[in-house]
Amino acid sequence: MTEPNVSLLGRLSLAFGTFFSILGDREFAASVLRLRSGTVPAPTPAPAATPVTPPAPAPAPAPVVIKEATPEAALQLLGLLQRDARFIDFVEEDIAKYSDADIGAAARLVHDGCRATLREHFTIKPVRDEAEGSRVTINEGFDATAIRLTGNVVGKAPFSGSISHRGWRAAEVRLPKLTQSHDATVLAPAEVEL
Repeated sequence: MTEPNVSLLGRLSLAFGTFFSILGDREFAASVLRLRSGTVPAPTPAPAATPVTPPAPAPAPAPVVIKEATPEAALQLLGLLQRDARFIDFVEEDIAKYSDADIGAAARLVHDGCRATLREHFTIKPVRDEAEGSRVTINEGFDATAIRLTGNVVGKAPFSGSISHRGWRAAEVRLPKLTQSHDATVLAPAEVEL
């Protein structure tokens, strides 16, 4: 067997590793001492290996698939909120020049239009049926996409706490079908009065 040409850094690393191995392992220290004194015993042959059946490989976890959301549905909803509630007009308006009463009246109209749009195109239900403020126990294995723990979250489930928000889940979506030529980026067409 040819001797490897070990670099200075390699030898330095080997020296430190050997130093700490000698300090921590009495048998290793004795074998290094025998090696240095030249009294290394002939290696004893290893016993014949009995064939070991390797354990069956664990099934690979299912790969995480990241879905890319297309913007068309979000743009379509934004367009519907603009059409029925003038939502974008309201949000883009500089309201600093209006009185609170004027803003309140406009907000009431936007609220009514947004609510009608949501109810027409979605069935929205609470994630939790209990009333806000109710005490609940969240058991191990809970759906972290449907329940967010807040406050002093320490340890493992089960957790006990109060519902501060019931959450919302879309049970059904009824957005209109779009034609191939529809440009969803046009949220509201410009209006030209003649």
